[in-house]
Amino acid sequence: MADQPKPATATADRVHATVGGDRLELIESGTERIETLLQIIAEAKESVRILFYIFDSDDSGRRVRDALVEAAGRGATVHLLVDGFGCSTAEPDFFKPLKDAGGDFCVFNPRYGSRYLVRNHQKLVVADDRVGLIGGANIQDSYLTDEGDKRWRDLWLRIEGPAMASAGEYFDSVFRWTKRKTAKLRQLRRIVARHTQHRGVLQWKFSGPLSRKHSWPAALSREMSGAKEIGIIAAYFSPPWSVMRRLGRIARGGGKVQIITASKSDNTATIGAARHTYSRLLRRGIEMFEYRPAKLHTKLAIVDDVVHIGSANLDFRSLYINLEIMLRIDDANFAASMRRYFDGERADSEQITLALHRKRATLWRRFKWTVSHWLVTSMDYTVTKRLNFNEG
Repeated sequence: MADQPKPATATADRVHATVGGDRLELIESGTERIETLLQIIAEAKESVRILFYIFDSDDSGRRVRDALVEAAGRGATVHLLVDGFGCSTAEPDFFKPLKDAGGDFCVFNPRYGSRYLVRNHQKLVVADDRVGLIGGANIQDSYLTDEGDKRWRDLWLRIEGPAMASAGEYFDSVFRWTKRKTAKLRQLRRIVARHTQHRGVLQWKFSGPLSRKHSWPAALSREMSGAKEIGIIAAYFSPPWSVMRRLGRIARGGGKVQIITASKSDNTATIGAARHTYSRLLRRGIEMFEYRPAKLHTKLAIVDDVVHIGSANLDFRSLYINLEIMLRIDDANFAASMRRYFDGERADSEQITLALHRKRATLWRRFKWTVSHWLVTSMDYTVTKRLNFNEG
């Protein structure tokens, strides 16, 4: 039987709880994120596994790389997996010191063809099979700071306990697949299915690529169907119409549905795509908000007493194409604390009423939002980012 959960606590610094024998801590500060990661690496005795979509060669990236080099030098087994597109701006020989120190490093870099569309958008740290991190933030200065107009608002969740062993096994499977020259997508789909969990208060949910049958989207849809209160923070929000219909039915049936999306981004096509959905959602009684203080990158869903947190956006690419990691946490106390966090983010957001949306929905803007929605749901982020519209 799982340990009796301790009440989750929301403080000025952290939300923390013990759920099913695992200690969870929410890390919302960028500076705390990098310090926590460096501490985890420094304290690792046997192994460090790290997977990130973006691992840049800026100051934050160098600090993390050097910590990994030091870990490898003291005898820990170090594995690093990054995405070829997400890390395309890193210096060519940036990771060479890690390889020279004995670390094992590889790049998820699909060939042209069907694999070319797939991105490894996951963020995962596992140290000694007992402590680790998940969330949306990447290894880049703009994700690991709390200052400046280019900073990203995001989350990491620190997890300490037996759940991390399963995450480590998943990492190993994806790492081995990535290093195979003849690896097939169907093998990757089997890895995702094999490691996804369906029981317990903590469940690892993986998604992608090119399949609509993965358990995280399916579980989220099932939970939404019977929910009474939903809070979503989605940096990129352009979900399938089926998800929007479910949200609309809940709101029309007397349930409470609140969604926070971005007002700032480095990819304004994603903002336009989200705004394309507002009219339909607002008419059904869903409350919409846009986060103001910084660029929003958070991925969070609270459905009654269940929390989903990880790397996946609520859009077509994250749901059905990218490799993504989400952790499903079924604990009423933790969900209550996360709702208090959600309320704080909502307080820093502008509510988008139907009247406000209609006022700013000029003919030209509606055209841009429609085009943006089509681009975001049919093309890669790297393409839509180059086609940025000025949302004003």
